[in-house]
Amino acid sequence: MFELKYHTPFEWTHKVLEDFGTFLQDHAAAEKKASGMAMSMLSHYPDRIKLVKAMADLAIEEMIHFKQVLKLLNERDIILGNDQKDPYIKKIRAIFRNGKDEFLIDRLLVAAVIEARGHERFSLVAEALPAGKEKDFYVAIAKSEEKHKNLFVELAYEYFDKALIDERLEEILIAEAEICESIPFTAALH
Repeated sequence: MFELKYHTPFEWTHKVLEDFGTFLQDHAAAEKKASGMAMSMLSHYPDRIKLVKAMADLAIEEMIHFKQVLKLLNERDIILGNDQKDPYIKKIRAIFRNGKDEFLIDRLLVAAVIEARGHERFSLVAEALPAGKEKDFYVAIAKSEEKHKNLFVELAYEYFDKALIDERLEEILIAEAEICESIPFTAALH
């Protein structure tokens, strides 16, 4: 449906694999926050019937992913850990505009781009991991993120003019690429 402007180099996975436990903790936090974001959206837009249903389903799916990552942490005897501030999320949320419609458009499209980044990076993790359960898990998670990316754009098209959405999506993609270029690689999703 759309392509990211910044492509994460495979070298990013070196940081991830060097400290995979920290990456798993960050991944768990991201899934938990994604579930919370979905619940927040359906609470703020109860009159958007398709959005409410989609976000209810998404919240459950993200919590299932959280539970799966938690299982990987437990198998490694790693605690869940405290949520850390995510500089990527902080910076990308700063591009939200004011105005009822503008804010909803930006929430949907930023969520789509975040899911697209998750798809890209989880795919890289899957590629870097040796054959086994964790590799299979990250292949599946990457596919899920790709579906979510498309879901948010489809919801934006449902409620707003396609040309308007496409124009704003392009602006967000450019801003997101600049954000990615500005953040050093760590053992974190973003």
